[in-house]
Amino acid sequence: GFHGKSAELSSLLQRAVSVLHSSYLDSTSQDGFQYSQAILVENDVFLSELKAFAQAKEAAGYSQEELEETFAFLLFENEKEAKEVCETGLRVNSSSISTLGDPAKGVYISKHADCLQPRPWCHGKCGYIVICKLIKGKVKAVSENHTSSLTCPSPGYDCHIAMSKNNLPSKPSHPQAFTQSQYYVYEVSGGCTAERPRQICPYIVI
Repeated sequence: GFHGKSAELSSLLQRAVSVLHSSYLDSTSQDGFQYSQAILVENDVFLSELKAFAQAKEAAGYSQEELEETFAFLLFENEKEAKEVCETGLRVNSSSISTLGDPAKGVYISKHADCLQPRPWCHGKCGYIVICKLIKGKVKAVSENHTSSLTCPSPGYDCHIAMSKNNLPSKPSHPQAFTQSQYYVYEVSGGCTAERPRQICPYIVI
């Protein structure tokens, strides 16, 4: 019945919100955001590809830690863009960031649910967050590259993260915090880069 459905939806919203809360960079964000609605993304193709990716990497000797599912986040201004990613997946050439790797060969996705764009949110702004399941695989810390020759995916790895800078102020500027909390995820096989890395699977839109 309808009632069961709405209870299911509210528990989905709770689950989504708890994922978001546990992924905040800044603990004060808890009071700053309101979430109104959660939609479960059930895409069997992406789910089975995520599983296939995990199995292939397990066969290649990856550790349980490397195969662990974690969450990562994308922000969209409008619902159409959010839905599109849920239908077509996160594809290369979708990012304007290039500091951790060539956006034509991989995708960028945020580690923190409150740091999803280079500029902080202005008050009263709305948007759509896509929560994705992510298997990071083998992660390589790379130094941020601001030159025009872009960093390529590293052979034998699946993901780049920014090298943590010890000399950073304890509260980095927002754009800095944003690039530092990006995952650059790619899948290379036979010398070619996948257009849609299988290790990212859209999970909930909120």
